[in-house]
Amino acid sequence: MKTDNTNKFNPVIFYAGLPVILAAYILKVFGGGAAEQIEIDLLAVFWRGLLVAFGYAAAVFDIKTKKIPNGLVLTMLAAWAVTLAPKIIIDAGAAVELIKSSALGFAAGGLIFLAVYIISRKGLGGGDVKFMAAVGLYIGFSGALAAMLYGTLLAALTGVMLLLMKKVGRKDAIPLAPFLYAGILIALFFGQY
Repeated sequence: MKTDNTNKFNPVIFYAGLPVILAAYILKVFGGGAAEQIEIDLLAVFWRGLLVAFGYAAAVFDIKTKKIPNGLVLTMLAAWAVTLAPKIIIDAGAAVELIKSSALGFAAGGLIFLAVYIISRKGLGGGDVKFMAAVGLYIGFSGALAAMLYGTLLAALTGVMLLLMKKVGRKDAIPLAPFLYAGILIALFFGQY
């Protein structure tokens, strides 16, 4: 008897691309030569690495299930808080600045997408709103704005192409998290976040 495995989560797909993307990010951060001696904030680098992993998971889940699990977003929030704790102990002043930046990113990601969610009458998923709020914690205000801009632009262009090729109809939904993830990667690799 043949079973339908199309809706089951395949961990091989999840794990296939993540190490490559993480390695590329680490090379980007630490790959500068001796001429580029810059002070590297290891907490920021660690947060960005976590964001790369969490974003990858969100994209895969959204493709497979058309949802971003609340558990993933809660894990993102918990990981951010747990990794911030040592910074508070070691350098409280710098931690306060990080918290301010993160709070602005959280507000930008969450409130902008919440407004779109309300205006579009749930044309945007609630998981996308929560995910982008959490993303803002990791990359701050300007990083969250850049990721949203790049991600929604890529989603819009892809949606138009799919409509023109008659692969989707006007009322069909496409998962947004993969495009938001691409926006996050563009912001991380080509921005100063």
